[in-house]
Amino acid sequence: MTGLSRARVARRIAAGAAYGGGGIGLAGAAAVGLLVAEAQLARRRVGNGTTPHVPNADGLYGAAYTVPGEPALRLTMLGDSTAAGQGVHRAGQTPGALLASGVAAIAERPVGLSTVAVPGACSDDLDRQVTRALADPSRVPDICVIMVGANDVTHRMPPTRSVRHLSSAVRRLRTAGAEVVVGTCPDLGSVEPVRQPLRWLARRASRQLAAAQTIGAVEQGGRTVSLGDLLGPEFSANPRELFGPDSYHPSAEGYATAAMAVLPTVCAALGLWPAEEERPDAARREGFLPVARAAAEAASEAGTEVTAAMPAGVRGPWALLKRRRRRRVTEAEPEPSTQPS
Repeated sequence: MTGLSRARVARRIAAGAAYGGGGIGLAGAAAVGLLVAEAQLARRRVGNGTTPHVPNADGLYGAAYTVPGEPALRLTMLGDSTAAGQGVHRAGQTPGALLASGVAAIAERPVGLSTVAVPGACSDDLDRQVTRALADPSRVPDICVIMVGANDVTHRMPPTRSVRHLSSAVRRLRTAGAEVVVGTCPDLGSVEPVRQPLRWLARRASRQLAAAQTIGAVEQGGRTVSLGDLLGPEFSANPRELFGPDSYHPSAEGYATAAMAVLPTVCAALGLWPAEEERPDAARREGFLPVARAAAEAASEAGTEVTAAMPAGVRGPWALLKRRRRRRVTEAEPEPSTQPS
């Protein structure tokens, strides 16, 4: 599928989400039966992604940066098993811990991590998760990271419904005062046990949803980072290193790769990135595009950020597409006797 056709599909899905539609299929109705049959075979081989055990990474990171009277930054992780960190054994290997320790090092300020993500969750669980994240009005997160979408594809949730739930979650968090970064749907075509033709269908569906998620999130004031190709060529080339024991969830190295791509956007949302990095760099093919075009490009390239840029024109909302330089992140553990501030 070309970038322009993917942009058109993403625009249709996002419009359907906004206006209550729900009949647009991800991979086409004729393929649904085959997709389901192949998915059931793959799920039996890799599990269904709902194993409940996930390391508890919540706590305070960067405690050495504590300054009396200056509160810690608050980071909340929402979404599915990828956001929670299923597939690793130590708390410091989860994406939340990696991001919290990375932000703390760059900001030179402690970061309190809270995780409300749930393994196996689809986008329709985001409303409940947002309610938990905003339960205490005096402790609204400074930054929320949402990683969701894979289960929407495997459970055949209509993409318009999926995007509607995500857009609502981003809107509620932004209204409450939190910055929001969405890691869009990963490329399910990279899951090692998945065979053709499911691999092609899963890749197509994943990228369609990722592009539509980008439009929905950016229009509500969030930023997005594409995880699609991160969980594509790199994972396919190094499956033993980047996938965990179940061949479905990322390994510690896989989560570090994803966190390394998301960290610059999280820091930019918090105003921690150098001002010169905020200007588009033509050498890195960055620039302003209609949001649907930017979304389609981002869905095909790992680590690509999309954020709202200027008022809507005759071609609709515009966005800034950036390919930020990744920052290396390393495993870190929270201070055992502290709680998020």
